[in-house]
Amino acid sequence: MTDTTPPAPASSGERTPPSTPPSSGSHPRRPASQLRPALCFLAPALLALILLRLLPAAMAVVDSLRHHSLVDGVTRFVGLANYSDLFGDPQFWQSVRVTLLFSVIINPLQVVLALGLAILFNRRFAGVRFWRSLVFAPIAVPPAVSAVIWGILYRPEGPLNALLGALGVPAQPFLTSPHQALYGLIVLMSWVGVGYWMTFLIAGLQDIPEECYDAAAMDGANTWQRFVHVTLPLLRRPLSFVLVAVTVSNFLVFAPVQLLTNGGPEGTTNLLMYDVFRRAYSVGDIYYAQAEVVLLVALTLAVVAVQYRLMQGKGKE
Repeated sequence: MTDTTPPAPASSGERTPPSTPPSSGSHPRRPASQLRPALCFLAPALLALILLRLLPAAMAVVDSLRHHSLVDGVTRFVGLANYSDLFGDPQFWQSVRVTLLFSVIINPLQVVLALGLAILFNRRFAGVRFWRSLVFAPIAVPPAVSAVIWGILYRPEGPLNALLGALGVPAQPFLTSPHQALYGLIVLMSWVGVGYWMTFLIAGLQDIPEECYDAAAMDGANTWQRFVHVTLPLLRRPLSFVLVAVTVSNFLVFAPVQLLTNGGPEGTTNLLMYDVFRRAYSVGDIYYAQAEVVLLVALTLAVVAVQYRLMQGKGKE
């Protein structure tokens, strides 16, 4: 016979501790069984980061503290002597001035053009996808090929001067003029890059809720006011990314300079990246060039940090 007597109640002096549900703010620890697969998936990316980014950067810093003597063929540790020589080199400072002038002009130009095209091609009209693809197409062409194409256009007897002659404008020297060569490179690089940056801004525009524009229209805002008070604030993050990416990309311009101008005429297109190449492979001082690489990276990081700080400050509420 089965005993159906209910269990005796707990005495008044004994209390069962209540079960405490886990706090909503607490995060349970990930078990070790999940940590190992995660590391396995991350290992290729981490290995590539170390081997292709961090290790070369560390080697560049170490090499910049050395000097190879052509007299006895011995490589010696010279500390900051390479940096001291660079700071006293007028050609290095000319390269810095040319690079900064190039960046000051091309960075806002590319961002403004990309934003204007993004706003235009974000609208719905016949053939919009075709025109987007046409503007984006130059980024699919290798930089060397783009440089060759524009080198033909810029020739004294090339198509651009033929077009100018038909309009009654005298032939222009373009890349052979100290006053026009840098601007010729700016036009070339803008033709290559604007369509690419446009795609990021189109994606940002499509993320803006249509209700924001409807609410602004109901408040009586015109087109310009909607652009200033709705589009720009909500597009701040994509704009920040594009501005930083444009800056880094334009600090590293090399192929068009090597193929079209070789830093000339009169050093007016001697950008820092090309000057590094010239010192390393034309002059043959690889350690001196490594010091210039370190300074180029430091300059790029400083400019990007200032831009990021300014963009973040504008977006604070």
